[in-house]
Amino acid sequence: MSHKIAPSLLSANFLNLQADVEMINKSEADWFHCDVMDGSFVPNISFGFPIIKQISTIAKKPLDVHLMIVNPDKYISQVKEAGAYMMNVHYEACTHLHRTVSGIHEAGMKAGVTLNPHTPVSLLEDILQDVDMVLLMTVNPGFGGQKFIEHSLSKVSRLKDMILKRNLQTLIEVDGGVNLQTGKQLVDAGADVLVAGNAVFADADPVEMIHKLKSLK
Repeated sequence: MSHKIAPSLLSANFLNLQADVEMINKSEADWFHCDVMDGSFVPNISFGFPIIKQISTIAKKPLDVHLMIVNPDKYISQVKEAGAYMMNVHYEACTHLHRTVSGIHEAGMKAGVTLNPHTPVSLLEDILQDVDMVLLMTVNPGFGGQKFIEHSLSKVSRLKDMILKRNLQTLIEVDGGVNLQTGKQLVDAGADVLVAGNAVFADADPVEMIHKLKSLK
């Protein structure tokens, strides 16, 4: 299976967001990655459900919604109503993670669990079989444009081993500092989905950059 590319709309031009959404529609990208930040769980505020709902009306690809917020289980119905395909919640933000994952599935969405850079993959031992995807943060969440954390590569490899040993279909997504160089390393380590923000939207030809990221082998 070829890896997926999920451009992060956090790096898009919010003065002309429709143009960037339509650009991604026409590209080889697979998903839209939408980061919701509350200024509490992470030290930044991004956009909320009304914006995601508007994006969903013109997006021709699934929405991967990453909640960097406290108490994400309170917003499952709102994420669904906004048009999400995948709802990503942080391990660190969920006191009753299994209940949250079950609630996401009951709402009709795929469930993703996100780990911050300092959180070991071993903590997923008792939830891995219940999730559709694990998102590994390869920078500290909250801001775009950060430097890739190198030890993330071994973390991807360890998680891949856990998934293969259990014969699971769980996807591994990575977010933070993804470019052509780190993207190649991550795919080699076992990543299935690359989230790319600045690498795509700061490029002179975003569609071509998406093609290059999609073509990594």
